[in-house]
Amino acid sequence: MMTTMLKSFVPHMVPPQNLNFPNKHRHSSRIFVVSSLCNPNLARLVEQFNPKLPLEKAMTPPTSWYTDPAFFQLELDRVFYRGWQVVGSTEQIKKPLDFFTGRLGNVEFVVCQDENGKLHAFHNVCRHHASLLASGSGRKSCFVCPYHGWTYGLNGALLKANRIAGIQDFNVNEFGLKPINVATWGPFVLLNLDRENLLPEEFDSHNVAKEWLGSSSEILSTNGVHSSLSYLCRREYTIECNWKVFCDNYLDGGYHVPYAHKGLASGLNLDSYSITMFERVSIQSCQGSSGKSLENYDRVGTNAIYAFIYPNFMINRYGPWMDTNLVVPIGPNKCQAVFDYYLEHSLVDDKDFIERSLEDSERVQIEDIVLCEGVQKGLESPAYSVGRYAPTVEQAMHHFHCLLSENMRK
Repeated sequence: MMTTMLKSFVPHMVPPQNLNFPNKHRHSSRIFVVSSLCNPNLARLVEQFNPKLPLEKAMTPPTSWYTDPAFFQLELDRVFYRGWQVVGSTEQIKKPLDFFTGRLGNVEFVVCQDENGKLHAFHNVCRHHASLLASGSGRKSCFVCPYHGWTYGLNGALLKANRIAGIQDFNVNEFGLKPINVATWGPFVLLNLDRENLLPEEFDSHNVAKEWLGSSSEILSTNGVHSSLSYLCRREYTIECNWKVFCDNYLDGGYHVPYAHKGLASGLNLDSYSITMFERVSIQSCQGSSGKSLENYDRVGTNAIYAFIYPNFMINRYGPWMDTNLVVPIGPNKCQAVFDYYLEHSLVDDKDFIERSLEDSERVQIEDIVLCEGVQKGLESPAYSVGRYAPTVEQAMHHFHCLLSENMRK
């Protein structure tokens, strides 16, 4: 067996245009978008929600926004392949050689910290014959393709290519892993698939926060959304519903809480509920109940803040806890909800408190899954086409739909 060993090098991260996968992806995606919007049916779907109507007169998006495969593909391009998107926690890459993988739409990615402590993200695709390189998370000193053994450094460099003797016009600098823009804010890892060659200052956490969070960044920082909490655990749920159904449920201003989450409701003063909208963020806040119940163990504390960051990320800060909900679209009627839990340092050894609190959280999530899957079934029935908003509580949901409508028209 003949093997070619390549010297370690830092590849040119912007290879020629015809070899650049991100550009290829954007180009092919644009072809889909142009051809789809020339389709009168899909164009009509986009126009069926009117963001200019006031909340009191507005109709919700049509069911096709939650069920149509062509609309879902358009959504990936217009919403998820643009701007900064949360994909994980810094806990997953806190040490050199740590890595984790994931998928956003059709984009398979890997995020890693190299041996020098530098953060990288790449398309998780071997440059030889497109095999996925890595899976799950853990620690690696290099990425070895399970198909033909091509090997890449954690800086994306192609280190070894097996059995390529006789190959012509092969430039190793053009066959490193395809990079993706990556940055962090607080305990969160973000990717940007939209632009290439970002300037170093654009990766600065302040500038990332300005683009991602807008004027809400200071409010979130001062309300305990930061990286000084202790990371506790992760839980994942596959849900048979469109990703927006989960978001809508989160954004109904506590409307469903007294009916669906009686245990949670006992720990909240729902009369104190307030909602504030920012450019791409909405923040719901609610005071904790004055009395303690067996169900909440003072888990909620005196004030709860629920921040929704468009399009699919939620931060919940309450009592000593912070948990985040990342909703990953899988298909028109399926999504994955990823929950990461954080806790104040002083309570990390209180096993009983943690166990009871996680049990309470699990109960709420199961209740929400039942609701969301029931809504998806209703959306797919012929009995429903559009709905209305409850003006006093569903402002954040309307705000979400207006942002989505704006993206879909661009």
